[in-house]
Order: sequence, then C-alpha cells, then structure tokens
Amino acid sequence: MLTEQEKLDSLTRLGIELSQINDLDILMERVLTRARQFANADAGSIYIRQDDRLHFAYSQNDTLQKKLPKGEKLIFSTFKIPIDTKSVAGYVAATGKPLNLDDVYRLEATLPYSFSKQFDEAAGYKTQSVLTIPLENSGRAILGILQIINAQDAEGTIVSFRPQDERVMYHFASVAAVALERAQMTRALILRMIRMAEMRDPRETGPHVNRVAGFAVEIYEQWALKHHVDPKTIDKTRDVLRMAAMLHDVGKVATSDLILKKPARLSIDEYEVMKQHTIQGARLFMQQQSDFDEAAGIVALNHHERWDGQGYPGHVDFRTGNPLKEYMGADGRARGKQGREIPLFGRIVALADVFDALSNKRSYKDAWDEKHIRAQIEQNAGSHFDPELVEIFFSRYEMLRSIQKRYAEENLTLS
Repeated sequence: MLTEQEKLDSLTRLGIELSQINDLDILMERVLTRARQFANADAGSIYIRQDDRLHFAYSQNDTLQKKLPKGEKLIFSTFKIPIDTKSVAGYVAATGKPLNLDDVYRLEATLPYSFSKQFDEAAGYKTQSVLTIPLENSGRAILGILQIINAQDAEGTIVSFRPQDERVMYHFASVAAVALERAQMTRALILRMIRMAEMRDPRETGPHVNRVAGFAVEIYEQWALKHHVDPKTIDKTRDVLRMAAMLHDVGKVATSDLILKKPARLSIDEYEVMKQHTIQGARLFMQQQSDFDEAAGIVALNHHERWDGQGYPGHVDFRTGNPLKEYMGADGRARGKQGREIPLFGRIVALADVFDALSNKRSYKDAWDEKHIRAQIEQNAGSHFDPELVEIFFSRYEMLRSIQKRYAEENLTLS
C-alpha cells in the first residue's frame, strides 16, 4: 500500500513512465496496474470508446488471480456496452462525470444507472466500492473509462474510495489519457500500413495481425520468465515485439497482385518471388532509429525461417538480397537459418503466424479443427518450430485461445 508521499512522487513520474510505452495493449495493462496501486484497489477495468459503445478492453483482479496456479493469468471475456446512462460505465462516458460509489449492491432505485451482478455471479466475486473516471483527451472527448474496484485498507478490508482518492485518480486519468491517445495514434498508423498490405493480400487483416502480435507477446513473456529475464527488460521487449509482430508481412506491399491473389498453387518461380516479401519488409526498417525499427526488421526478415534450416530467406544481406558468402550453398543459394541462428523474435512469430493461419478460414482453405491444429503444431516441433517454444505454446494454449476470441474477424473496430 503506497503512502501519500509515495503516491505524489509516483504521480510526478507517471507521465514519463507511460510515455515510454508505445503499444496500446501494453499501455492499458500498465495504466490499470498503476491506477490500482494509487488507490490500493483489488480489481479494475478499462473500457475503450468505439463510436457509441464502450469496449471492455482490459481487466485485473487480485482476488481471482490468487486462486490460479502460479504463472497462470486471468482469462476474461470481451463485450461492449452502450454509452448511455443505464450502466455505471455508460453513465460516466455519457456525462463525463466521475462516479464514486460506496456499495454498488445498494444503489438507490431512483438513480438512472444500475450495477449488473452477472460478472460477480459467474466469477464468484463480490464487487462493493467502485470508482469510475472518464479518460478524456485535451478536447474533452471521451477516449474510454477507467474503473477501479474494491478499495482496501491496510488490513485488506474492503472500504470506500476516499475523496482524496477521487481527486488523485482524476489527475491520474488526465495523464493516462494523453498516453492512451498517443498509443491509439501509433496503433492506427501501424494498422494503416497493414491495410496497405491488405489491399494486396486479403489475408493480412487487422484482426489477424493483432492475434499474431498477442500470441507472440504471450509466448515471449513465458520464455523470458523461464530464462530469468529481468522484469524491466521483459516490459520493454513486450512493447516493441507486439508492434513488430503486427508488421510481420508488411513486405507484401511490394509483391504482385498476380501472385498474392492467385487462387491456385504458386509455381516454383512465383513462390520464389513471394519469398522476397521477407527481404522487402526488412528493408522498410533499414534506417533504424529505435528498438522498434530493429525488432520489426528482425521479425519481417526471419518469420519464415524454420528450425530445421528449410525456411527462407536464409543467410542473406537484406539490403541487397544477396546470399552471404560464408553461408552460400553449392547451388549459389543462401543456406537457411537453423535452430538458434534464427533470432528469437523470428522463431516466436513463425509459430504465432502459423497457429493463426491454421485456425482461421482463408480463400483457399477452411479453418482447421482444434484437434488437427494441436497435432500439426506438435508434429512440427523440432522441424518447423523451436521445440521449447512449442512447449510454451501448449502451456499457454487457453490464453492464446482467449486472444483469438478477443480479436475475432468480426470485431474489426477492435483492431
């Protein structure tokens, strides 16, 4: 539990801390964590505005988390609610006014809003005190809603949020909203690049790249914990990896429509041309000015390499596309990267990309059923995929499936 002085010191540093996070999903996680620390709240949620509705975007709950085995994460369902005065979150979004409620089970019947007990009943949880704050940009437009739940005293007893908690959280929300708007702009810019690729390749959709990015971050985080990577490095890496993974196939903007949209199997020559999208993607990030540029180049170049060395483009100079002399075969071609010659990000996104491709319908195939997907991934451990990452993949399978549902094809506005 933070002291008042620690809260003030932390609030002073908050803007700098949040400015260092670029990805929207990673930012929401950090914002909610810090908000709960400020008010010593047991749980909380963030809703993001999408037109006239609020999308339930992120949630945390310490009580429910403690019931899970070590290393497991809460899996929560996503949903949308109208921006109107009928619900607590909807009321705050509609009016722009915060609500500090002592006990949501004892709301007066005359109030325009009510509390839904559906989550509590399904999860076996008891919501009591709730502080809901609007996230507004500089023009006073509502970006979303920050909601923290069940304030606790030093002994862990559920208490009401104090008036000073409300004041501090209002300042917190104003700082968080600046970071949120910037992250949304960054996400929008990335998705515009994706839409350029989508114009050429209909498979490269916003939901697809968000799923691949979500899978990649989940797999990386478990790999990093297993290898005792320090938390600060994990946080920084998750941020750049998620954005980089979204752009894994952006090099397809340089590939001919005749190849990308061909309804039949590609010829040998056409397939060779298709392979060049890895090199073209890496070239987009050749002038590296940040960790993101470096990560995006690595992912673009390496996500079609295989653990057994049979992938592409292999050991090439991506600036020229020419094989590196020391790795050139007798046929003049570059030898494929093998095992840990493939950068970690490339190995992770290779697995994430194939998993999503198998799980979703495409113009040339139906979605595979879950049994065959699992069998395919397992059979390709040690040939196509890093066997250690496949082991992590199966250990996090339910979380990966929840990411799929969150970024389903019909939820286009979410991306």
